[in-house]
Amino acid sequence: MKFTPHPYQQAAIEAILDKPGVALWMEMGLGKTVVTLTAIDTLIYDACEVRKALIIAPKKVAEATWQDEAAKWDHLHHLRISTVLGTAAQRKAALDKPADVYIINRENTAWLADFYGRRWPFDMVVLDEASSFKNHQAGRFKALKRVRPRIARVVELTGTPAPNNLLDLWAQIYLLDQGQRLGQYITHYRRDWFMPDKTGGQVVYSWKPRPGAEAAIRRAIGDIVLSIKAADHLSLPGKVIDDIPVSLDSQSRKAYRQLERNYLIQADGTTITAQQAAALTGKLLQLCNGSLYDDAGEVHHFHDCKLDALDELIEALDGQKALVFYGFRFDAEQITARLKTRHSGLRFALLRSAAEAAAWNAGQLDLLLAQPASCAYGLNLQQGGHHLIWYSLPWSLELYEQGEARLYRQGQSQPVIIHRLIVKGGADEMVVKALARKDAGQEALLQAVKARIHEIRELEE
Repeated sequence: MKFTPHPYQQAAIEAILDKPGVALWMEMGLGKTVVTLTAIDTLIYDACEVRKALIIAPKKVAEATWQDEAAKWDHLHHLRISTVLGTAAQRKAALDKPADVYIINRENTAWLADFYGRRWPFDMVVLDEASSFKNHQAGRFKALKRVRPRIARVVELTGTPAPNNLLDLWAQIYLLDQGQRLGQYITHYRRDWFMPDKTGGQVVYSWKPRPGAEAAIRRAIGDIVLSIKAADHLSLPGKVIDDIPVSLDSQSRKAYRQLERNYLIQADGTTITAQQAAALTGKLLQLCNGSLYDDAGEVHHFHDCKLDALDELIEALDGQKALVFYGFRFDAEQITARLKTRHSGLRFALLRSAAEAAAWNAGQLDLLLAQPASCAYGLNLQQGGHHLIWYSLPWSLELYEQGEARLYRQGQSQPVIIHRLIVKGGADEMVVKALARKDAGQEALLQAVKARIHEIRELEE
């Protein structure tokens, strides 16, 4: 596919090329990944200013997102990418592989810094979801701070156009300029720009900005931060599709393939009916989401790969509100359990009545979980937010379009950004292809199943 950058994307590319340290606060879905890869390609192959680039990303993003984006665009096909994941031995082997871009998950930042020490080889580092480096006391920040003098270029990517907490800025800006703008130490930053808020004796529990501090901080960092909102660059009411690839781990992929074979190969590829196809794909879509109902209705759990991807997406939204569409009852149960343990500060609800819809539209909820069939018609949810997450994609084109219409409708004041979690090599991809053809009826489902059965048989021959 040919990449023709929008003006705001070209501005972002030029900012990366022009500045040794730059933060792109670009709303999700606006193309941060292709923008950054395009700049990396230019710096390596045209300007010859970068030899090796390192991308530090959330684990599920590190597994597939950057790799898929490079494969998608014609001008990036030649980039050599090495994915540094797995055991220590696997990570070391990936680092030894000749490549232009190395991708590692953020949990291994300290390991990487310790592994190389003074031999640090990456002259460019990209922090995908830089807000995960906002804690100045965290090991990953300290590790990167230690090797920062050996890095010529740093790019920070964040999916929100503004931070929630000004105190969080210090660590992120330090990694860009090594303390030039907000000070060498967090204590000095707090002293100069903040005052105690909640205290207990001599202990300060929270801080608040001094009068005028927010505007002054923004001026101080304005030359190295590019903040881009969808509403500023897209015609309203616009719609952006953000497909998020989800990779299964090796054990889960093996289980999925075995169960896929058991379900599909037993079906007659020539006489299978649409009803059978619907039942088969229903099972496979369940597996994409991590669990499976047996004939007695009991749930059998296989993996958390899509749940982990949702986890990272919610973190990347950084407080922006989202409507989440799920497909199966166990989805709601597992998502709810995850939110309670990992995102206890978020306000969320399952859509069961008009009360939850009203709370969402009033801004009282951060996440609203809904089964699309329960709210496909007539329900106005556009006042509550502009992010929509498809945790499960429906085969029904009508249900899909009506689901999007809950936010993408008259009265929506911002571009709607639609995030679709898609398991690579799974039944999710069959649904995406059918929806793209505007042909997600029974016949499309039937043909998709027949095609997959044919592929499996060819692999076995």
